[in-house]
Parts: sequence; structure tokens; C-alpha cells
Amino acid sequence: MLPDGYSDVPAGKLAAVVTCLEMRAPPPERADPGQAGITLERIVRPEIAWYRDLYGRIGAEWLWASRLAMAEADLAEILHHPDVEVHAVMKDGRGEGLLELDFREAGVCELAFFGLTPATIGNGTGRWLMNRAIARAWSRDGHPPIRRFWVHTCTLDAPQALSFYIRSGFAPVKRQVEVFDDPRVTGILPETVAPQVPILRP
Repeated sequence: MLPDGYSDVPAGKLAAVVTCLEMRAPPPERADPGQAGITLERIVRPEIAWYRDLYGRIGAEWLWASRLAMAEADLAEILHHPDVEVHAVMKDGRGEGLLELDFREAGVCELAFFGLTPATIGNGTGRWLMNRAIARAWSRDGHPPIRRFWVHTCTLDAPQALSFYIRSGFAPVKRQVEVFDDPRVTGILPETVAPQVPILRP
């Protein structure tokens, strides 16, 4: 338990407040904005280099680094698991958005990763993608229905992320503080990304 008041974060580290959200039943259907020239494709057994490229183009600005730091074999074990689904938002033949659903826990689906590159942000693409995420999570073909669909976001993510998840039907249920190595200090990400978060060198 963290004490009330300020707690020092060591140089070279980052701290984020993480909010976990969940839904226990499908929300009412929302109007679909439709997206001309954009499709959602499931990528079965994605190539690790392809996945990391898309993950990095989406998440570098928000200091996503966990999947870049993993050993390739460990990442492949997750992405190639039959109960993990990777979907790509495709535009002009290139992946420009990521939807990753993790069904490995019985009766539960985690919205493990959800994001868009700058090429697809705006014009309702996020809502379009979330509509498909919710539909897929609650009606996975050939499997019993889930009891819980959950996601987490943190204060390093895009400022609108938390309110977007709440509007989509998720309810906040838990808050945590995460402290971890700054990926720009460790060399996982370039020092130039996420200038909104200052680097404190050890």
C-alpha cells in the first residue's frame, strides 16, 4: 500500500496510474460510423517483425514498450496461441490499427491492445474498431460466451483513452500504480519519442 502524499520515483524510471475497467454483459449496440477504405483483418500467427512494427507505430508516442522488450520466442508464444486473436485495421494494404483479444483465461476476454496509427485516427475509426472488438469478444465462434471483458489504460496513454473506454461501456473497477524502466533510457525506444514525458536520467 502506498502511503498518502508524494513518493519519489527513481531517475530512469516512469510511474503511471493504471485504471482497470470491465464490462459484465454486452452494452447496447451503438450506431456504426462506417469507414470507407478501411477493413479489419484477422492476422493468424502474425510475423513478429510485422507485429512489432505496427505496435511501435501505434504506441511509441505513448511509451508502449512491453512487447518490444520481450524475447521473440516469448512474444510468439503469446501471439500464436490459439486463444489469442490479432486483428489489423488495414488501409491501402498496410496495417494501421491493432486489436488484440486474449481469451486464454476461461470465461474472460482481455482487450490486450487497442490502438490506431495517426493515419487512421479521427473520423470515428476508434469507435468503429471498438464496435467490432465488443462484438467479437462477446460472440466468439465455437466457444462458450464470456462472463467478463476487461481492459486497462494508464496516465501515459492518450488523454482521451479512459473516457473513450467508459463511453464504450466499460466501468472502472481498480486503480494501481506501476513503476517501470523508462524504455528510452534502456534503449528500447528512441529518446525522441513521447516528448511530453521528460526523461530523468539515472
